[in-house]
Amino acid sequence: MVQRVFEALPEMYREACRDLAIRIEPQASAEILSALEIADPFELLGLYHGINLTQKSTFYLPSLPDEVIIYRNPIVAYAKKSGTALSDTVHHVLVHEIGHHFGFSDADMERIERG
Repeated sequence: MVQRVFEALPEMYREACRDLAIRIEPQASAEILSALEIADPFELLGLYHGINLTQKSTFYLPSLPDEVIIYRNPIVAYAKKSGTALSDTVHHVLVHEIGHHFGFSDADMERIERG
């Protein structure tokens, strides 16, 4: 499902993500939750880890790939609880995390979503 959502994005966005790894994990590790000060593992649906495109220069030499991590169990639980289609929830989370790759903050993305 994540792959289908990614492949449905416009080509220009997919191309800008060519060096972005997208992983799926059951849920965030205890270390990640602790670092983000999140007590409930079902509160974190996805995570972007890396240096966003607005902060990179032509001299940037990556040591690790930037990545988006999609947390399957929290997404499934959220979709079920909210009555949202699972595919819509996956789409929202993936686009949100890719937005961080492009340099958007959570506040930026909330403003965009509100129109």
